[in-house]
Amino acid sequence: MISAEEINLSNKYIPEIIRKEAITALRYFPELKDTEIRFQFKKDIKKSTMQAQPTWASFFKGKKGRGYIILISKKIKIDQEAFTIEDIPSDVITGWLGHELGHVMDYRNRSSLGMVFFGIKYLFSKAHIKEVERAADTFAIMHGMGEYIIKTKNFILDHAQISETYKKRIRSFYMSPEEVMELINDGAFKKTATS
Repeated sequence: MISAEEINLSNKYIPEIIRKEAITALRYFPELKDTEIRFQFKKDIKKSTMQAQPTWASFFKGKKGRGYIILISKKIKIDQEAFTIEDIPSDVITGWLGHELGHVMDYRNRSSLGMVFFGIKYLFSKAHIKEVERAADTFAIMHGMGEYIIKTKNFILDHAQISETYKKRIRSFYMSPEEVMELINDGAFKKTATS
């Protein structure tokens, strides 16, 4: 983990409302220090709360020159329950952002052509979605964000107003809080120190 001062903010674009949470999450990913990342609110993201992807402008620059955008729904609607970013606890937002930075870590290892095939598989294969989402969780846990990831999952799974259908989707594609705890307790990954 690096200090907040070590983060290269000249290539990070962070809305003020999530600045604290984004900087906290970025501290766990020193490899992304020099990677351009834009955190941007969007009116609606289909089937997602947040979504990480390479920017179109940098897509063909190669792995090292690629920049990324993390889209964040302005209103986070989970089934019939709608939240604004202000309604969500800070640690939960940090965990969500950590998961998205896990996707960025995964994407950094892929060629442009590999990213095209990756996107196509994501659209058509539930098995691929599960693999990708679990990989993002694993990257975040490997970088010490396990406790944040657990808080995010518990926020969704323990929230009374969120339907069982949505919770079932989360359980089928993402690691469970118990699986995250197992990885943390294995000692295979660094433990996080929440701020």
